[in-house]
Amino acid sequence: MNAPTDQVTDTDRRSRPLRRVVITGIGAITPVGEDVRSTWEALVAGTSGAAPITLFDASDFAVRFACEVKGWDPGRYIRKKRLKELDRFSELAIVAAQMAIKDAELILSEEDQERAGCIVGVTLGGLDTIEGASRTIREKGSSKVSPYVIPAVCGNLAAGQISIEHQLKGPSFCTTSACATGAHAIGEAAEWIRRGSADIMVAGGTESAVSPVGIGGFQAMRALSRRDGDPRAASRPFDRDRDGFVCGEGAGVVVLESEERARKRGARIYAELTGYGASSDAFHISQPAEDGEGCARSMRMALRDAGIDADEVGYINAHATSTPAGDLAETRGICIVFGERARHGGLPVSSTKSMTGHMLGAAGAVELIVSALALHHQLVPPTINVEHQDPAIPLDVVPRVARELRLRHVLSNAFGFGGTNASLVVSRV
Repeated sequence: MNAPTDQVTDTDRRSRPLRRVVITGIGAITPVGEDVRSTWEALVAGTSGAAPITLFDASDFAVRFACEVKGWDPGRYIRKKRLKELDRFSELAIVAAQMAIKDAELILSEEDQERAGCIVGVTLGGLDTIEGASRTIREKGSSKVSPYVIPAVCGNLAAGQISIEHQLKGPSFCTTSACATGAHAIGEAAEWIRRGSADIMVAGGTESAVSPVGIGGFQAMRALSRRDGDPRAASRPFDRDRDGFVCGEGAGVVVLESEERARKRGARIYAELTGYGASSDAFHISQPAEDGEGCARSMRMALRDAGIDADEVGYINAHATSTPAGDLAETRGICIVFGERARHGGLPVSSTKSMTGHMLGAAGAVELIVSALALHHQLVPPTINVEHQDPAIPLDVVPRVARELRLRHVLSNAFGFGGTNASLVVSRV
């Protein structure tokens, strides 16, 4: 007996062609700019966002600087009544999503809403809200804890709040994969569109971990730079004297659409998301595999997914956080995949974390946006603070000054604790 005409068979699923996915909207709030335009201009100019911490009294901490979002006032974008439901990480994500959706000129019909979803990740969630609730319990008693504490803390509520505001009725959830979070969110969102399960996805990452627990915890791990004398020079990926990352915060969100839908409505297209790779070092809770083999697999997977050869990549936006072990492991991974070209400085590789600091869950998303803008403008942001390049890192790290390049494909890396790796490829259309 033949299957009913409305039933999708396994053969149908296997034969269904994958759809192309494009970026039609971008939004970002970072330590160097309160929107995409100001962020991009600051990165191209080589501006650092590092400064003394203002979000709490850090005078007793060994590390007293970070890359904060400057002058953040959520009341300019979000109704005051709604703010009581939100931790800072959700505020940043909601506003970055507003920017991306406005940038995409996205208007959804009721039918569109059911084919539109949201995946926005966070690494640590609502640290500030947790710390505030703990103080309330100690000082005033448990009966004074706000009923909004748990909704504010939940990692998936950034995506949930965005879905509610914009009536995105498709999949809505959170990725949490340490510093690869934002890249995983965008890669997974693209897969929903590619296989035909959604037409539009709002995706990205967010973080707000400049708090006593966040700084104190990373400080205890000796993961943070201690160059207190000049915070702007502290984040120095690839430099011989790098001593740890600078904690940052922010959010990056993109609007992804099927190419067919974007073309049909005449949308501006920044780039096509052509490749996504994900792997695990399966090695250590916080240290990368020294040989770079795990991140190399992620990059190779992304290249295969994009259907391109390694020599077609014109620029890599590196994960490179400014830690001694991490930058070296990523360099080895890049050299495994790109060979002599990388080892002899023939492939530009820069780290914008030298300016933004490490935005944790937001990093992969913001850096994917930077990669798309590099394609769009044919311009590569520099790595600042490279005074003495580590001789064990033979890469062309685009030191100090932005560079004009003819770019067709760009690779963006994001790696995290637990050995989790994600790589994305964006291409010109």
